[in-house]
Amino acid sequence: MSSPAPIITVNPVPPKHIGIIMDGNGRWAAAKNLPRLEGHRRGAERLIETIDSCIDLGVNTLTVFAFSAENWKRPPDEVSGLFKLGEWILRAHLARLERRNVRLRVIGELSALPEFVRKPLEDVIESSKNNTAFNLVVALNYGARQEIVSAAQALAADAVAGVIKPEEINWSVLESHLQTSGMPDPDLIIRTSGEFRLSNFLLLQSAYAEIVFASVFWPDFDKQQLQLALTEYSKRERRFGKTREQIQTPAQA
Repeated sequence: MSSPAPIITVNPVPPKHIGIIMDGNGRWAAAKNLPRLEGHRRGAERLIETIDSCIDLGVNTLTVFAFSAENWKRPPDEVSGLFKLGEWILRAHLARLERRNVRLRVIGELSALPEFVRKPLEDVIESSKNNTAFNLVVALNYGARQEIVSAAQALAADAVAGVIKPEEINWSVLESHLQTSGMPDPDLIIRTSGEFRLSNFLLLQSAYAEIVFASVFWPDFDKQQLQLALTEYSKRERRFGKTREQIQTPAQA
């Protein structure tokens, strides 16, 4: 007698919050004998398309890793080109984002960015703050470890000042000091380019996120690739510490 087929639990709830590590722009360009900045330009255009796809698919929030705190180590001309590209993309697609009722939020140390890109970002953050259809969160000059250290420093200062007692600090209190305060945790993290790591991206917030590693470089991550990631997510069994029997049995009244 053959053994019974394994039970595959399909998650019927689509992800409301997706985080994407947009990796592989430079390698995509190198494979096509193009300048690295051309890869970044194509990657930026892919981001705009992905925003549209997420809205169409019912995703509420998209957080993208655009520039890490460690990316300052790259060649200065590439860093400068990235910021100029970001400023151009923002201006070129601002009206499109506004039409789709997108709210922009930035996490990371925005104050360290060049003024020519920081100022338009701040303007869009302010002008879009009442938009409600979709949340676009861009991680710029961001690192999860740096975020955690800043939160710990703020809590330590509050404890010294007598604002809070150390024993009163719990996850809810710590979370309120993170830059993502007020946002839901990501349900799904996607990393492109075939790399298998989180690279200091939303480490605490991703504690219970499902992770999908896509083999394609970011400029090739189209709507079909997003659908494949969502299909994989739908097959995951999200237990949050419970047993399979608990999540498969309807709650008793």
